[in-house]
Amino acid sequence: MATLPPPPPNLPVFYNNLAPLSSTIHSNFKVRPADRAPYLATANAIPLTIDEFITAQRHYPIVFSAGDNPVPLALMGLNEGVNVFVNEDGMPHNPVYIPAYVRRYPYLLAKLDQSAEELSLCYDPSSDLIGENIEGEPLFDGDKPSQTLNGILKFCEDFEVAAQRTSAFIKELGELGLLIDGEVTIQPNDAPQPFLYRGFRMVDEEKFRDLNGDALRKINQNGIMPLIVAHLFSLPLIREVFGRQMQQGKVPEQSAALAPQGNA
Repeated sequence: MATLPPPPPNLPVFYNNLAPLSSTIHSNFKVRPADRAPYLATANAIPLTIDEFITAQRHYPIVFSAGDNPVPLALMGLNEGVNVFVNEDGMPHNPVYIPAYVRRYPYLLAKLDQSAEELSLCYDPSSDLIGENIEGEPLFDGDKPSQTLNGILKFCEDFEVAAQRTSAFIKELGELGLLIDGEVTIQPNDAPQPFLYRGFRMVDEEKFRDLNGDALRKINQNGIMPLIVAHLFSLPLIREVFGRQMQQGKVPEQSAALAPQGNA
């Protein structure tokens, strides 16, 4: 149901390569604003941080990937390679919230080697959003970061902090035993048989309602409850996404449901 295109080894989705930004090597680099995201056009599931749940749940179903390390995902399509919210150039059909994971590209905080303690600001050299021969804002002012680069660094730092909070949230859901395998059956009026989507995880609403005592107090105090509610409220949008696929002629004859795998 929610699959991400396989990335190169050890690289998150969308990234083809990584190189550290340096005032010595990249002193003449500029960055242009992204008005489209072609790499998003065939991505049906985008990693989310918990900081985005309240906003994202108004636009997309929020589910969790299968596997040992679940990742919150915004479903932009129910089948691999299908994104019903953007056109083939990666421009939204209508105003819609764009997840921070998409807006972060082509930048990424990463360790230059496994022994390094600090993260370095890197970029994807294959991206056309950054380079010497483009119109845009400079990344460096002499040998110092420009205001633009400082803003990029701040965004990436905030994303990393949000990702850590998200990992803690996932761990909490696991300890509470709230995550279960999800399944959605959709029967269009003119279809001979229903479409069945699996390969994702969701919060068990019955278990969530039955929480009491210490467990209930804990999720009230640590702010988890509104995140769970946002997730549950977003699930009916799965049928709306399916409807968009029908309108756009993107529903396959046999729906494939594979567990999403992705790095934030």
